[in-house]
Amino acid sequence: MIRHIVPFRLTHAHGSAEEADFLAANRALANIPGVENFELLRQVSPKSNYDFCVSMAFADQAAYQAYNVHPAHVDFVQTRWIPEVADFMEIDLVE
Repeated sequence: MIRHIVPFRLTHAHGSAEEADFLAANRALANIPGVENFELLRQVSPKSNYDFCVSMAFADQAAYQAYNVHPAHVDFVQTRWIPEVADFMEIDLVE
């Protein structure tokens, strides 16, 4: 099992329509085959520079790789993630 965790901060103002639209588009990634246990969480700790975290699991490396090259994921990264995310960290863990 691979756990893919990505804390991030957006370029949009908190509570804005643009923020809500981005988060809705991010949630759609849960529909990509192989994605399990999808969560989109809001950060509450004042110790973190990130405002959100997306977390999902994959059964194995093949499922994770298939997600990475899936057209919906590639499109999201190119059209939404790159222009709208101010900062992020990617963490991939194996159980």
